[in-house]
Amino acid sequence: MMRILILNGPNLNMLGRREPDIYGHQTLADIEALCRDTAIRLGQEVDFRQSNHEGELVTWIQQAVEGIDGVIINAAAYTHTSVAIHDALKLLSVPVIEVHLSNPKEREAFRHISYIEPLAAALFAGEGARGYVKALEFLSTSQNP
Repeated sequence: MMRILILNGPNLNMLGRREPDIYGHQTLADIEALCRDTAIRLGQEVDFRQSNHEGELVTWIQQAVEGIDGVIINAAAYTHTSVAIHDALKLLSVPVIEVHLSNPKEREAFRHISYIEPLAAALFAGEGARGYVKALEFLSTSQNP
């Protein structure tokens, strides 16, 4: 069974309340349930986490060096600012998939740069929660445990 780590960055715990015109009305708990249902269908096991703290995300990535078959990350604002997350992701020998609910390249100019994208095997942006599903499906078809 493939083990997938799904990491979510700052402010994603406020989904459903935070700018629903951009991020929709689903909560992070809704997205987690969708990911768990998808993982069951695909024969995967997911570890779904969220933190508002950059260092905690880095620690979780470091801990994923062993025992994980893929990482899906929505680093939120840290996507555009965190060299630390970029450097931690470079430690991994498994596919990293970048996900965003909105499309950062269609928003403010400061969101056009991603420190994760150069390391990502795939990027799903602007598809809402469906991007997480596509990321899980991508990992299912691109790798054998």
